[in-house]
Amino acid sequence: MRVGLVCAHSGPSRPADGPAVGTREHIARVAAELAGRGHDVHVYERRDDPALPETAEVDGHRVERVPVGPAAPTPTAELVPYVSEFGRWLADRWAGEWAPEVVHGHYWVGGLAAAHAVRETDIPVVQTFHSLGVEQLRHLGPGYDGPGPRIPLERALTRAVDVAVAQCNDEVDELTRMGLQRSSVAMVPAGVDVERFQPDGEAAPRDQRARILSVGGLAPGHGQDDLIRAMRLVGDAELVIAGGPPADRLAGHAEARRLRELAERVGVGDQVKLVGAVPHDQMATWYRSADVVACTPRYSSAGRVSLEAMACGVPVVGYAMGGIADAVVDEVTGRLVPPGDVRALGVGLRRLLADNAGRFAYGHAAVDRVRCSYTWDRTAGALERLYERVVRRRKPVEAA
Repeated sequence: MRVGLVCAHSGPSRPADGPAVGTREHIARVAAELAGRGHDVHVYERRDDPALPETAEVDGHRVERVPVGPAAPTPTAELVPYVSEFGRWLADRWAGEWAPEVVHGHYWVGGLAAAHAVRETDIPVVQTFHSLGVEQLRHLGPGYDGPGPRIPLERALTRAVDVAVAQCNDEVDELTRMGLQRSSVAMVPAGVDVERFQPDGEAAPRDQRARILSVGGLAPGHGQDDLIRAMRLVGDAELVIAGGPPADRLAGHAEARRLRELAERVGVGDQVKLVGAVPHDQMATWYRSADVVACTPRYSSAGRVSLEAMACGVPVVGYAMGGIADAVVDEVTGRLVPPGDVRALGVGLRRLLADNAGRFAYGHAAVDRVRCSYTWDRTAGALERLYERVVRRRKPVEAA
C-alpha cells in the first residue's frame, strides 16, 4: 500500500527542552515499521533547515521536506498561514507518478495540510492529533499557551477526516465529545522500543538512597511541583528530575529556579536533584537507576514515559489520567493516584519504596505488559489494518 505521512508541525528533531520524543520521532518509527511490512511509505515534513536535503531515504521509507514557510524552526502559531500552501504543494506532488492510497496527518497543523491536499480526490485521511487543545486547556487552565486558532481548527479537522486515531481512552472520549462518531475513532497507542528499553543494561550512577525519577520538560503543568511537595511524606529518598535545558544552562532557567526554591521552602532541598536534558538514547540508563518512576503531568495523551519505565522493569506511580491510566495497571504494574492529590502521591511513593517484594513483582508485570501490548510492531499492525479498512470504504464499487 502507498502511504503518505504528513507532519507540518515544526517540532525539533533533537528536543532542546528535555528528553521527550516529539512528533517527528513518532512518525519516523511508524514509517520504518510500515516500510518493514512491505508498504511504500513517503513522509512529508516541513523543511526548517536549509542544510538538509530535499529528499532522503531513511529506514526503508522516503522523506520529502516541503519548502514552505521559514527555513528555520518556527512556533506552531506562525505555521497556520502556510497550511494552504503546504496542502497545494502536496496536491501538486501527488498529481504526478506517485500518489498515496491513504494519507495520515500528524498533529493538527499536519492534518490540516493533509486534508487540504486531498479535498478534490477520493484519497482517505487518517488523523493523529497527538494532543488536543481543548483537553490541554481543561487540564492546564491558565498554563495553557496554545495558539488561539488551534481549538476551532481542530474541531473543523474532525469533520474533514475519515478516521481519527486516539492514543488513549480519554482521547477517545474527547474526540467523540468534539462531534466524531465513535465508529470514526480508532484507539492505537504509541509503541515502545523494547530493544532499547529493557531491564538488562547499564544504569546511571546513584547513591544509597532510594531514587524516584521524574522525566519531562521543565514547564508548569508537568507536575514536578506536586512531586516536590509530596517528598515531605516520602522520607529518606532522592527525587531526580530529568528534563529542561542542558545541565550547564539550568542556573538561568526560570522554572528550574522556581522548583529549587520550592524544594528549599518545603524542606526537601537536599533531596531534589535537577539533571537537565538527557538524550533519548541514554534514557534507559536513568530508568534502570530508579526504584520508582513518578508520572505526574497535568496532561498526557500517550503516556510515553510510563511505558518506557515499565519496559525497563521499573514500577510507576502516576496520576490516573490519559495515557498513564491506560498503561499502568493499578496494584499490578504500579500505583495510580487521583490527579493533583499530593498526599495520595506521597503516601503511594513511600509505601512502594518500602515494599521491595512489591516493586519486584510490579516490575516484572510491567515488562510483560509492555511487550504484550505496546510494541511498535503492534502499533504498526493496528495502523495497517486501519488503513486497509478506510481504503476499502472509499474505493468506488464497480458496476456489475
